[in-house]
Formats: sequence, C-alpha cells, structure tokens
Amino acid sequence: MKILLAEYAMGTGMGGTFLLEGKSMLKTLVSSFSRLGHEVTYLTSGTLLPAGNAIISTGENFRNIIEEEAKKSDAGLVIGPDNILAELTSFIEDNTLNLGSKPEAVALCADKVKCTEVLLRHNIAAPRILKDEEGIKCVVKPRFGCASEDTYLTTNAKVPSGSIATEFINGEHLSVSLIAGEKTLPLCANKQLIEFMDVKNPSGLRVEYKGNTVCFSSSYKEELFLTAVEAAKILGCRGYAGVDIVYDGIPYVVDVNPRPTTSIYGISKVMDVEIADLLLKNRLGGLPESVRMTAECSFTKEDFK
Repeated sequence: MKILLAEYAMGTGMGGTFLLEGKSMLKTLVSSFSRLGHEVTYLTSGTLLPAGNAIISTGENFRNIIEEEAKKSDAGLVIGPDNILAELTSFIEDNTLNLGSKPEAVALCADKVKCTEVLLRHNIAAPRILKDEEGIKCVVKPRFGCASEDTYLTTNAKVPSGSIATEFINGEHLSVSLIAGEKTLPLCANKQLIEFMDVKNPSGLRVEYKGNTVCFSSSYKEELFLTAVEAAKILGCRGYAGVDIVYDGIPYVVDVNPRPTTSIYGISKVMDVEIADLLLKNRLGGLPESVRMTAECSFTKEDFK
C-alpha cells in the first residue's frame, strides 16, 4: 500500500523540543510501515529519515501537499498541534483511508473545556473546571494545547483568556496507549515523568513533561484500561490514542490525545507486533484481542536528540 505520513513540526520546520518529539514519532511510524513492505511517503522541511520517501515541505505549503498526496495514497495519518489537527486530519479523511480519528473527534478532544464536560456527563472522573476561585490548588493550561505547553500549578485560579483551570489531583501521573475503533485494544499503561519547576514564574510552578516509562506494571492496570477505553469510546477516538490519567485511588482523565503520542517511541521497541500493522488492521479488519510487551521501556526527551 501507499502510505502518507505527516507530522507538523517535521513538515513545517519547527525547532526545539517540538521537532525532536515530532521526529521520534514520525520515524517510528515510517520505519514500522516500511518494515512491512509498504511504500511510505512523509513530509519534511529538510531532516531526512533512514526509511521512506521524503517530500520537502514548508509551513506555507504543508496543507496543500497533504491534500494532494493523500489523493495518491491508499491510507494516511497526520500528527499536529491540537488547535489545527482537526483541519489537517480533514485533508486525510476526505481523500484517502484515514488511519486516525475523524476530524470531529479530534476537535472535541482538542477543546479541553468541551472534552472535560463530555467526560463528566458520561460519569468519567475528571478534574472539575474552576472559575476564578482563590485558594484552591489548580492546574492552568491553554484550552487548546499539548505537551504540557504553558501549563502551571497555582492557587490563584484567575484564568487568562484562552486557558482553562482544573482542580489539582495529587496522584500518579499515568497514561494509557490504545488502538481505538469498532473494538478498542489497550496496548499498555505508562508512567509519565512530570516535573513541577520553580522558574520564578509569578503565575506558579511550571508543569513540564520530561519522559515516560511505557508498559508500566501496576495492580490497578485493568482499572486504567477500562477508564481509558470508555473515554476513547465516548469521545469517538479512532486509531492510536493516548489517555492521560492522574490516579489517586480513582483514575481521573486529565487529557485525551486522539493521535500518536511520544509513548509510541517506547512501545514500538518492546511490542511483539508492528504498530503499523495494528493501525491498518484497525481499519481493514483483523485487529488482535491483545498484544504482548516484552519489557518496560523508559525514555526522556533527551533521548530524542
């Protein structure tokens, strides 16, 4: 099959951590599809990967190239920032077999206010949204954002425009990686490395994602799986998704990412099947009931350099 893969940071020339994480995810996917014998095309602003066929793109033509190349492809998948991912996904959805979530589901998950409200209406535990309440420890983050961008812990819930404040849950920072579709396949639970950094920010402590231990084993893994599967189903996720959870005896869903996340980098190293095979079988049929993980795998952002 002809497979189109596009990741925003790689395809538009973003720098810093965004490029490092984007490259790791894209390389993982390109390599997996290539190992299965598929003809893979990916977009890049210049950085080349060891497998696949590169198409040079820029911030100006990234969208147009996705749309045109999707028409020539048998299937495709795009990764990008929350605030534009629904638009980018629509180019795949409208022109080829979309291996990811539908644009409507992407847009719902991207809006942290609407996403939280939907989860709470369906009796999924999630941190409650606060409205300018003083003295309550809370997490303030962009309403549309990813990768702990501009996220901080504070007791002053005066919410800047375009942001959301949610009650702070003091528990373990975890996630569940899964393949969602007509049936949903949990892959593994992961332990996130989250740091609360005092950077002399008058707003509060900066919350920063540093890395992950994938295939994290715990006595409550099945509880995490059940919650993540139900959340993904309610929100209409399809394909690879990551459900971020804080666990304090109850699994609180704090974010749902309807796209590949950095966990895919570690999972692909220890899973006994190709992630590309699961993505295709999720849409074409034959998705297995379970997968086997051979070990835990820990990584930090430094490993992407």
